[in-house]
Amino acid sequence: MLKIKQSIAEKITEQIAAQFPGAEADAATLASMLEYPPDSSMGDLALPCFKLSKTLRRSPVQIAGALAESVKDEMVSRVENVNGYLNFYLNKEYLGDTLLRGIVEAGESYGSQTFGEGKTVVLDYSSPNVAKPFHIGHLGTTVIGHALKKLHEFVGYKCVGINYLGDWGTQFGKMIVAYRKWGVRAEVEAGGVDKLVELYVKFHSEAEANPALNDEARAEFHKLEQGDAENIELWKWFIEVSLVEYKKTYNLLGIEFDSYKGESFYTDKMPAQVQKLRDLGLLKIDDGASIVDLEKYGMPPCLILKRDGSTLYPTRDIAAAVYRKETYDFDKAIYVTSAAQCLHFQQWFKVVEMMGYEWAPALVHVPYGTVSINGEKLATRTGNVILLKDLFAMAIEKVGEIMEEKNPELKGRTDIAESVGVGAIVFYYLSNNRMKDINFVMEDALSFEGNTGPYVQYTYARACSILSKTGEPDKAQPMKLTAPEEEALIKTLARFPEKVLEAVRDYEPSVIARYILDVAAAFNRFYHECKIVSAEDAAVRNTRAMLTLAAKTVLGNAFGLICLKKEEKI
Repeated sequence: MLKIKQSIAEKITEQIAAQFPGAEADAATLASMLEYPPDSSMGDLALPCFKLSKTLRRSPVQIAGALAESVKDEMVSRVENVNGYLNFYLNKEYLGDTLLRGIVEAGESYGSQTFGEGKTVVLDYSSPNVAKPFHIGHLGTTVIGHALKKLHEFVGYKCVGINYLGDWGTQFGKMIVAYRKWGVRAEVEAGGVDKLVELYVKFHSEAEANPALNDEARAEFHKLEQGDAENIELWKWFIEVSLVEYKKTYNLLGIEFDSYKGESFYTDKMPAQVQKLRDLGLLKIDDGASIVDLEKYGMPPCLILKRDGSTLYPTRDIAAAVYRKETYDFDKAIYVTSAAQCLHFQQWFKVVEMMGYEWAPALVHVPYGTVSINGEKLATRTGNVILLKDLFAMAIEKVGEIMEEKNPELKGRTDIAESVGVGAIVFYYLSNNRMKDINFVMEDALSFEGNTGPYVQYTYARACSILSKTGEPDKAQPMKLTAPEEEALIKTLARFPEKVLEAVRDYEPSVIARYILDVAAAFNRFYHECKIVSAEDAAVRNTRAMLTLAAKTVLGNAFGLICLKKEEKI
């Protein structure tokens, strides 16, 4: 539809120049003004002429009337003027022989773009804190971040996925104290990160009765910072144990990272940035701490060093951004974190700009809403979490039970149940606008009715099943469209490239998830209203097989952008 919009906009531009002497119109602007009417009886595309009134000095009705008679395009069968709207009805032959065939011929590249070619995007996402559980609170940054990575790759960018592990800070002093007091190596090896979490929770419980434990923890972390061999060895072990568990979850989601450089990696890179701030006269001492004053930008001061000279998150983030620019020469650096960190990113982004780094505008924070469980806030130290591995296991088990009941003979049922179960959780999350706070209710997340992940994955499997019966359609034959459901499906499929652009522009994977629902709905209407395998007319049967293949193609391409797996049988 992008090509159609551009072609129509160019024709309108030509007619405005011819009929309204002295008036100027821009084809790109007109293309962006073209809308999709709510009902097909009102056309396939519509141009509201109200915005043109001031420029052309005519009423919208007069403008639409003048253009309706003169705008001609081979893609359009007719143009109507209705109350100041210019309504365009697409040519049926163009829909079938050009749009439909084009989707099938493009295949896996359909919907992709090239404007990102030669450019690099660095994406910082997931980034769990080592020795803590990978729980539902991490789902947002993980699946939003990876979807943005896939989307940017789809439009041509070279993408570098970075898992900025939380592997530094006073919590490791707490873990060291907890392990030495109550830990057993064999138990941790067997229990993994779950056992580390138990120790972490126990530390906080004991520290409430014995606050001196917090002093011990600070002392142990100080020793870690000073390079104490025993503490370094324990710290590295905690990281190894944690990564083994995290990678199990990443494998379920089909996610791989290019870098696991965590906060600790930048320890020796921070002093240079702190010194640069001093040299530029940007550091000020406030109650013993070193800050950058941001009052004139309407923000609180950005803390760079504590009173004791130790660094903070902004210090590490600045050093990491400089390193990534020097290493990857990124055109854009995307950070996917909770909306609660918006001020933090605004502050250190501004500090980077004040430091004179010309690439500061390339830093992008992509926030998302919070997740609660039945209305209760997540808290690691109290143990109020739902681990992702447990959530996925529940979903996989439920899908397995349904498949056992409905399709007990299906081969590879275990792997399919895993794909559909994990997909149910991912789709439930990504179908919401990323800024929406989500109250995670298990019954809703694992529902297999309505607009869900299993529904769209089953739709894909349905298309595959139909094609196994029709065989490969003959792409060279003229298409024969005979039902409105066929045309509606083609028009829906043709919007995919626009949806990709919208999702990339707004950093919003839910655009793709909601579009997948539109495709599934349009395909299922077509499936229920139109005979496909049993169509008597060979040309109609071939056209409908092409439509099925096109729907499968678009669904498959869209699935790949939001961590959803393609299963040909469910």
